[in-house]
Amino acid sequence: MSQLLSKFIIAGIMSALAIGSAFAQEETKEKDDAPPRKKLSYAHIELKGSLPEGPTAIGLFGDVIENLDSALARLKKASEDEKLTGVIIHLDNPTVGWAKVHELRTAIARIRAKGKPVYAWMESGSTRDYLLASACDHIVLPESGVLMLPGLRAEVMFYKNLFDSLQIEPQMLRVGEFKSAAEPYTRSEMSPQFREELEAVLDGFYAYIVDTIATSRKLTAEQVKAAIDQGVMTGGDAKKLGLVDHIGYEDAIEKLIVGDRPVDLKVVKSYGKKKIDTDFSGMAGMMKMMNLLLGTEPPPRKSFAPKIAIIAAVGPIMSGPSQVDFFGDSTMGSATMIKAIRQARDDETVKAIVLRVDSPGGSALASDLMWHELETVKKPFIVSMGDTAASGGYYIAMGADRIFAEPGTITGSIGVVGGKIALDKFLAKIGVTTSVVTRGKNSGVAETSMMALSDTERNALQKLMNDIYAQFTGKAAAGRKMDVEKLENLARGRIYTGNQAKELGLVDEIGTLDDAIAYAKKAAGLDPNDKLERLSLPRATSPLEQFLGPLEPETKLRSVAWRDLLQQLPEPLQQSLQSLHALQTLSREPALTIMPFQLQVR
Repeated sequence: MSQLLSKFIIAGIMSALAIGSAFAQEETKEKDDAPPRKKLSYAHIELKGSLPEGPTAIGLFGDVIENLDSALARLKKASEDEKLTGVIIHLDNPTVGWAKVHELRTAIARIRAKGKPVYAWMESGSTRDYLLASACDHIVLPESGVLMLPGLRAEVMFYKNLFDSLQIEPQMLRVGEFKSAAEPYTRSEMSPQFREELEAVLDGFYAYIVDTIATSRKLTAEQVKAAIDQGVMTGGDAKKLGLVDHIGYEDAIEKLIVGDRPVDLKVVKSYGKKKIDTDFSGMAGMMKMMNLLLGTEPPPRKSFAPKIAIIAAVGPIMSGPSQVDFFGDSTMGSATMIKAIRQARDDETVKAIVLRVDSPGGSALASDLMWHELETVKKPFIVSMGDTAASGGYYIAMGADRIFAEPGTITGSIGVVGGKIALDKFLAKIGVTTSVVTRGKNSGVAETSMMALSDTERNALQKLMNDIYAQFTGKAAAGRKMDVEKLENLARGRIYTGNQAKELGLVDEIGTLDDAIAYAKKAAGLDPNDKLERLSLPRATSPLEQFLGPLEPETKLRSVAWRDLLQQLPEPLQQSLQSLHALQTLSREPALTIMPFQLQVR
């Protein structure tokens, strides 16, 4: 009986196993018959900060400050990466200028042209944030987010009344009725000429904003202008006006991408961003830290491949070496730039040179020295203008074979300004008197003198600036193949947007840095499809050089103390004091080709 029961139990188990196996096989068959889940891969790219032009040194704690070239390279990589389905761009209040907006919008357009959808996410947005967002397929804003499209406003502070109350006498001379760089120190309001040129610049920017948003969002110009007149709006209002596609938080984007589809989504965070090893433990870590401080890297492998040299001409123009302080502010030194130009000129593997200019100008002498060095270049020499290429920034560009500007580039300002700040009456007011012994009737033109200019000294300085202005306009006319009289009518210190400069013949084309590079390759007779090496010049300044710099130690300490003071003040006051500080720094030069430092178009 027990044997029979055992056989019965075993038979039951075997039967159950057989049924289970049949069910398992059926289930496996159903799974095999089910279509595989589609896999999506999206790049996540964050845009923030000022995205400075030119090479930047690696920081001690990683690639903290991303430059424009790096950001554009990541977007380009996303457009060419066949593994990517689309891109998510997080706009974290990037403080970029109008030219960089155009560069980034163009890079985003290339991604979309490859059929890859692009989602823009921002917590809140200003006009320039929104111009970047509107280049994308979808814009996502949280319900608590605020979109600000307040139009444009240019504010210029004037110090004449302050100087009058202190009995400080700015004695500024200029050539060109639109050369307004000195007006804030000599007037209490804009001259008619200054207002006229600012009105024209704002008209150009406003038209660009309206046209760009209307085209990107498929709205009429009247609808965009109405939104701008509203100025500030919630995410919900922005969606009603057709400015935003979705109301939601950043985590909603993945749901928007997937929808109801049975797909697996992978989001690659920090896509394309260079990873820096910041493990400084042990002896090897200490050596690594020292190398970062000194900016030393393994010497590049000697390459005989053809190259395009990209020379970054960034910052106010000064005589001597370029300087970058610990806070990232830079000046463009003629000695540093001339060395870079010669390196690119004399390197046989460099087939063409592209000068990327982002400068308001500065020293007339330093500008001319760089212009002359560029004139010695016999290989194709192309200029790409960034946010600003005005006055001295235009001077160094005007001899190029071809000049590319962005629509929002500030350029022109072909004029000269100079003078001094007379402090003798102010010092007398507080009880300080000055006795003077001179040799030569014009000894007071020296920048070390605190006395007011005499008539002969004023005439001597004015003649100097007239001569420099004649050189400037003459060389500009030759570079642009234009009659001097026609060029001079466009000069007189007046500033223009890139679009305006193109219409007037001061630049050749509207385009990005990549457009300028493509033209340089063609001019050099190279295959446009060839990927050439890029030689980036001048080299990035190391963190140690930024801290110590070429200045004397006590001067550097004063500079650091000045910045510490500025950071405690409201932003508008910071900008005003920075203008005064910049003017003081440049006062060592007898004549300046510079546009107004304090011009802020928002």
